[in-house]
Amino acid sequence: SSYPSFTIRVRPLTCAETRRGDRRVVHSLGDGTVHVSATSPPGTGGLQHSLSCRCPHAQVSSDRHDATFGFSAVFDAGASQEDVFEGSGMRQLVELAIDGFSCTVFAFGQTGSGKTYTLMGPLAQSETQPASSALLGLMQRSFACLLEQSQSRGSDLALSASYLEIYNEQVRDLLSPGPPCTLSLRWSKTRGFYVENQLSVDFENLEAIVGLLLQGAEPRRRRTSAHALNRHSSRSHALLTIHIRSRAGVQSITSPTRVPQPSTCPSKQGTLCFVDLAGSERVKETGSSGELSVEANSINRSLLALGHCISLLAKPRGKRTHIPYRDSKLTRLLARSLGGSGITLMVACISPSSRCLSETLSTLHYACRARRVTTRP
Repeated sequence: SSYPSFTIRVRPLTCAETRRGDRRVVHSLGDGTVHVSATSPPGTGGLQHSLSCRCPHAQVSSDRHDATFGFSAVFDAGASQEDVFEGSGMRQLVELAIDGFSCTVFAFGQTGSGKTYTLMGPLAQSETQPASSALLGLMQRSFACLLEQSQSRGSDLALSASYLEIYNEQVRDLLSPGPPCTLSLRWSKTRGFYVENQLSVDFENLEAIVGLLLQGAEPRRRRTSAHALNRHSSRSHALLTIHIRSRAGVQSITSPTRVPQPSTCPSKQGTLCFVDLAGSERVKETGSSGELSVEANSINRSLLALGHCISLLAKPRGKRTHIPYRDSKLTRLLARSLGGSGITLMVACISPSSRCLSETLSTLHYACRARRVTTRP
């Protein structure tokens, strides 16, 4: 069995939060540990006791808003995009996908916590105005790593990409010509849950795959809106999947006169899926109404279904009941990543602001439950 790897990323306080006088309540203690305190940093009082019944990696004081959590890695506000890529295990995940494994990267957390930035980098980028290389997210860095690995291994890789969003429980293709079209979600014994007639586009270089990413993320395609907590709030869950079909091309040539021989290695098929989950929202905090409120309710329902599946999967295998993957389109599409044969990296994005304390603690406890889930690659 393999436990998913967990990374925490703490975004900086925004200018608006600083002007408002919000306090910083999240403190990275080093060595994969993060402390959340409504009062003061750790060590200034408050007897701690273990919360092993909820999370073996969390401790909480008598104040329920004072807790310490341990994860694979914690990146504070000063961490660069490169730091997150290299320190999260993302490079190793790319190599596993090339080797034929089904790999998934989740970014989750409260709305406005930095999920899309962590995955993609700045929103203000396009094919004609690319972002600075230092600001590129996990996705672009993974694409570059994938293509570099392909060349260095001498493998004959066939690469393709598909990109979809789940908006108000409708699955929509973000790469289809014209407006995103709604697709049907099916199930079969051999494939499990899959999207019928989804477009898959071949690519051979970095410019092509980055172009597909930016095409699908355009505001006129993936749904975004502004509310009180986030000027560019994603109103849908987005999944970009890289399909990798490989066969080692030829055996290495040890002398100039030796003729390369075809490899007898079996072909391998791996996937690398990036999941940008829409942020959890409290309508009272975001000020959403009308269509925004409908979207928020749909987002929260699907995240609740995901959380319920994770809670059940976290139980020992002998004590599990039926896992209700069919409760939402999101859980159906992520069934293999959550409880099947996948290898998963989860990136929990949190705000350091005192105003977001409750949501931050909720995200961290959610991550604690999820890390008890085991898969069988």
